[in-house]
Amino acid sequence: MNPLYRNDKPGQHAPSSYAAGLTPVDRPPLTGQIKADVAVIGAGYCGLWAAKTLAAAGRDVVVLDAHRVGFGASGRNGGQIHSGFNKTQPELEAKLGDTRASALWDLAEAAKAQVQAFCAQHPETALREGLGYGVYDKLELAEFRLLADHMSRHYSLDMDVLDKEAFADVVKSPLYCGGVLDPSGGHLQPLQYALALGNAAERAGATIYERTEVESVTEGARVTLRTPRGQVEAGHVIVAGNGYLPNILPAVNRKVMPINSFIAATEPLPDRWQEVLAQDIAVADSKFVVNYYRFDPEKRFLFGGRESYSIGFPSDIQTALIARMEGLFPQLKGVKIEHVWGGSLGITPTRVPHVARVAPNILSGAGFSGQGVALSGMAGRVMAEAVLGQEDGLTTFEALNVPAFPGGTALRTPILTLAMTWFALRDRLGL
Repeated sequence: MNPLYRNDKPGQHAPSSYAAGLTPVDRPPLTGQIKADVAVIGAGYCGLWAAKTLAAAGRDVVVLDAHRVGFGASGRNGGQIHSGFNKTQPELEAKLGDTRASALWDLAEAAKAQVQAFCAQHPETALREGLGYGVYDKLELAEFRLLADHMSRHYSLDMDVLDKEAFADVVKSPLYCGGVLDPSGGHLQPLQYALALGNAAERAGATIYERTEVESVTEGARVTLRTPRGQVEAGHVIVAGNGYLPNILPAVNRKVMPINSFIAATEPLPDRWQEVLAQDIAVADSKFVVNYYRFDPEKRFLFGGRESYSIGFPSDIQTALIARMEGLFPQLKGVKIEHVWGGSLGITPTRVPHVARVAPNILSGAGFSGQGVALSGMAGRVMAEAVLGQEDGLTTFEALNVPAFPGGTALRTPILTLAMTWFALRDRLGL
């Protein structure tokens, strides 16, 4: 089944607390045949940063999205801004060497700064500072102490590693054995960020077509994109479909696959929120099937997690998700749930992004594996810069050298399902 339509109503944002009450700009679909310098597939953070960067440089840019600006993961995610990648810097150093690992760190730091600078000009994005990370055993906590020391000495990142009592003073769950606070991380309202980026790309000169699915990509000196009612011929194409990309580019689909994650939003808890978090930070934890949570500006508790490896969403999203939330925070038992939604994100076998040139004039950014709020926007920017002749950022991303899933597109889902089912069982058993 086409991932663009397997769980969602065409042209409508997910039924999230982010979308409630919003009336986004309604852009027309593409009809007829047009030409452009660059065509971008996907109107999320990655595609919109690419379009904004290229249009500001004077290129004729069109963006094609099968649904709406911010429809995919960009408009429905947990809103967390992380430092670095889904691999630690020591892991990247061991694999790539100090020089390349340092360049990747600099790129990730620039990605955070890019988000922060943009959101400072758009208060509706509700950017706030602070990120926590909870761990479940003393060995993990000891490993974080070593990591924090390494990051302080080599990367000037100061993280606070807290024991059980100190972490429980901030994150009021009885289950963690300690945790880490990263004041350079943060959180925002993800759909508002996507919508603001769409408006900024248009102000820079890009044209966005909504409800315009790209059904095929024909490579050549100029690339042809066919849509249900039209066609685009472009000198370059930037592919930014991530977990919602249909199987139109096998070179991407072999390395990136969608998985589903889910979020519940409680009723506003303006008088109770500090029973859960003493500080207005976002938090994730070390479960393989990660729990992630924060409060929004109205003090709804947004709790994300639980696993789903099938193509479609489970018929009952809420029960297992709320059980996870109440297990971590018994003080929330019985709190009213106002919204529950799900969405797909793109992951890679190594959980680091696949940002690469997949044909001479086709670039793709995907597989941000849960850390895309900052990294996906930077991927869009560096791909745009590569089109403009500045290759440094793209070369840095390509050093990650993401492999294909074993068995390619056909076997990626069943193999990953078996692996993730084991890890989920391990988490539940406390192994």
